[in-house]
Amino acid sequence: MLEILAPAGNEACANAAINNGADAIYLGLSAFSARQSAENFDEAAFRRLILKAHCLGVKVYVAMNTLVKDEEISAFFSNLLFAWNMGADAIIMQDLLLGKLVHELYPQIVLHASTQAGICTVEGAQFAKECGFSRVILARETPISEIQQIAQLIETEVFVQGALCTCFSGQCYFSSFAGGNSGNRGRCKQPCRKLYAYNRNGNQEKTYALSLSDLCVGEDIQKLIAAGVTSFKIEGRMRREEYVAAAVSYYRGILDGAQSLNARLSDLKRTYNRGNYTKGLAFGQDKRFLSTAVQGHLGEKVGVVKVVNGEYLVESSFQPRQGDAFKILRDGKEVGGAIYTKTVRKAFIISSKNRLKNGDGVFITTDVEVNERVLKTERRGRLTISLRFVEGEKPIAIFGDKQFVGENALQTAQNQPLTIEQLKTCFSKTDGLPLDVDFADIILLGNIFIPKSELNAFRRAFYAEICEEIAVGGREIYQEKPCEIPAVSPLQTRKTAVIANDFNDVETDVAIFKPNDFSTPLPDSFKSGKFEKYLYFPAFATRADILAIEEYLKQTDICGIYAENYGGVLFARKRGLQIFAGTGLNITNKYSLFVFLRGARLSYYAISKELNETEMQNLLGEGAFTLSLGNIKIMDLCYCPFGKTCGACDKREKYTLTDENGRVFSVRRYLSADGNCRFEVFNCADLIGVGAKGAGQLIDLSVTADCQAAIQTKDDEEKQKQVYANYTSGHFKRGVL
Repeated sequence: MLEILAPAGNEACANAAINNGADAIYLGLSAFSARQSAENFDEAAFRRLILKAHCLGVKVYVAMNTLVKDEEISAFFSNLLFAWNMGADAIIMQDLLLGKLVHELYPQIVLHASTQAGICTVEGAQFAKECGFSRVILARETPISEIQQIAQLIETEVFVQGALCTCFSGQCYFSSFAGGNSGNRGRCKQPCRKLYAYNRNGNQEKTYALSLSDLCVGEDIQKLIAAGVTSFKIEGRMRREEYVAAAVSYYRGILDGAQSLNARLSDLKRTYNRGNYTKGLAFGQDKRFLSTAVQGHLGEKVGVVKVVNGEYLVESSFQPRQGDAFKILRDGKEVGGAIYTKTVRKAFIISSKNRLKNGDGVFITTDVEVNERVLKTERRGRLTISLRFVEGEKPIAIFGDKQFVGENALQTAQNQPLTIEQLKTCFSKTDGLPLDVDFADIILLGNIFIPKSELNAFRRAFYAEICEEIAVGGREIYQEKPCEIPAVSPLQTRKTAVIANDFNDVETDVAIFKPNDFSTPLPDSFKSGKFEKYLYFPAFATRADILAIEEYLKQTDICGIYAENYGGVLFARKRGLQIFAGTGLNITNKYSLFVFLRGARLSYYAISKELNETEMQNLLGEGAFTLSLGNIKIMDLCYCPFGKTCGACDKREKYTLTDENGRVFSVRRYLSADGNCRFEVFNCADLIGVGAKGAGQLIDLSVTADCQAAIQTKDDEEKQKQVYANYTSGHFKRGVL
């Protein structure tokens, strides 16, 4: 069955989604949700929603897709069991290793792998399946060819509408290092939506260089259906209810073959539309992928400005209402806002605090009529019951195979006995349930008297039992189990590991080769080096990249794979290679580490770069590394930030990105195996430090000019400050929220 899956940042949005035809909704509770800024759901609201949704056959998925620290594990399990026991249909998780532990302890709980897990290959999907996940929510960058293969392996969910993250999911540390608010912890401050300038072709102008248009797959959803995708996800737990309603209505119309798709798309544009939409990366980067000129809601164009006698006239077939609002664009750039004031003949007048000019584009961003209309829809279901009221017996009400029996035998009426119509009238009141009642059978025998209050109480008790059945539906109710795990090995790691492209004059115990071009051979400096050799497996890897890594294995003796995602872990295991779990796997608690260490071939692991020294302590043991020196990667960009203007591109290996405060971020360009450019953004300040006591030192030299000089200072912070002009201790001392 195909599923339209809608966001529910609050109860109003959930109702809008359900009423407009969503098959499922996803939401967060008060903790462990990747959208902590959404209103989210308290216990009472969650209970109400579960009941309404299940009455109408709508599933409810609860997002618990943040990284969990050691001290939060107990609260995490308590929240998870609360959600499941209340009737949640699935739990969405980022940490697949913690998910595996959940599956072992509570095997009935249905798990969906969050897009934050970064699954974009068959290997990653297989790893999730082995951990007990029944569905994967694919990374937005996953190409349609890979989607088709993954869908043959496991149930697959794909984003079709809403905001796009500029960074590959689960790998963004921009908000974390820019302000101490981790996107992986649900507190992203969206620094990618601010102004920046690339130092490219003499350009100095600041634009919304990292901001992407909203995704709108639209009728190309048919290609995803053909690929085997079953769930189509609408992003937007931070957006308003009218957007949710319009988005669900549009995709419901597509799947149902409605004739009014253009009108529904217009409604959607007017409720929220950043950048006039892109089809996204599943089908290849298109011209509308970037939204560098306009930030926020663009709306839909309804006319242009004509200045007449000092007033701003808009000639248009659109008929506005009081409360309508507009955004004004000039040469594709935002000028300001405007509001409707009055209608004159075949035009209307707007007012603006900004000085407008002839020809300025007028885009409606608040359409009162659309907002009211899309929120008017009400969805109701049907409930079939049977009643048996026999004089001298206790009353019986039946729903499915459930039978509810009253407490008292029915008395004999002295006058005006109970009628079938009175029973129908009483039981047609469903006490707030969105259900209309059908009566399969009503047996009324004898002259029966029952007080009205007693009859109403019987009905309410009956429907309360139905509610419990509908909400929870016979699942096993779990009690929290103790989860004792052995301590991490006390043995210390005293090795140094270096991530680089060239290892000339580099002294290290472990070398991690990170290609600048996946189509070129391994460098001699790596092949001939006297160190353990690992190949860098990026967070986003295409099928061509994986084949290129296999070719590297033939060129020299390779110890293992430095895996930045779960797909790399499975790749290594299938080929009998050792695994170095990279920082991209975001190991933040000893429970996930315990699950990982039980698996075969894990030789080394890097602790999450978002933990502080105290939080690292329970994770330090044999094979542990901490990122201690060098460059701090904060984003993976799996697209061309220059709009694929290849003919005019200078194609340098390194660029800079400068923000509004003058901070300069290094940008590394590299080539995938199929010849496409990809980019990594590094923090404006490099990391200095000697790491955690008892852990190996992981040094990232991806964009460091003098690798040898950096490595020689690895045990001396003062000398490190001479190598790096701008430096930071990262989260080692203060951590993140």
